[in-house]
Amino acid sequence: MDQHPASGSRGEWRSRVGFVLAAAGSAIGLGNIWRFPAETARNGGAAFLMVYLAAVVLVGLPVMLAEL
Repeated sequence: MDQHPASGSRGEWRSRVGFVLAAAGSAIGLGNIWRFPAETARNGGAAFLMVYLAAVVLVGLPVMLAEL
């Protein structure tokens, strides 16, 4: 996508491959954040789940803010 699109215009993907990779990364990331902790908690891994969520917040939040 363009770094600084003109006001009022929308950015466009430069290639289909870039779009597909971004969409796949989003889907995989959502599965990691949503389904994995649910399966772990359902199978008795609540202690691990707390450590996992803390790591996601402590690592993921600063990385996300740095990206923005």
